[in-house]
Amino acid sequence: MNRMWKPSQQDTPASTPTPEAPRSPAPPVASHEPARATAGVSGEQATITKGLFIKGEITGTESLTIDGKVEGSIVLNGNRCTVGRNGQVSASITAREVVVLGKVRGNVSATDRVDIRAEGAVTGDVSAARISIEDGAFFKGGIDIRKSDGQGKAAAAEPVKATV
Repeated sequence: MNRMWKPSQQDTPASTPTPEAPRSPAPPVASHEPARATAGVSGEQATITKGLFIKGEITGTESLTIDGKVEGSIVLNGNRCTVGRNGQVSASITAREVVVLGKVRGNVSATDRVDIRAEGAVTGDVSAARISIEDGAFFKGGIDIRKSDGQGKAAAAEPVKATV
């Protein structure tokens, strides 16, 4: 016997299901998966937190913030790599843009710019179209400034060597 539940009815048979409230969309896990596939387009960013230590090669298609420890190499072509205040990196870094607030020991290569903030430290050679070193930052190594070809890509040019 199929009958609809009405609020005025007091005695509902045990076999008749009670109406449920409308459910919200699927949990974030299900809806989050497609977003990861288009991370480079949507501007998502991955994070290596303070308690993590990674040894090896990191490659990816989204921006990365490092607040933990990394040894090896980091290749994020077309994206940003940020070494946070707690970040300690012993690796070569290749990315579109590199921002250093923590410590980097290794060569840094950026197709656009390298930004070493006041609390940051870099020991190694830096190669980029643009570089910014704030007062108070530590830098030891060589600098290779490449001329930009006007399309956001750096073109090979006579290297400018400087030691700070």
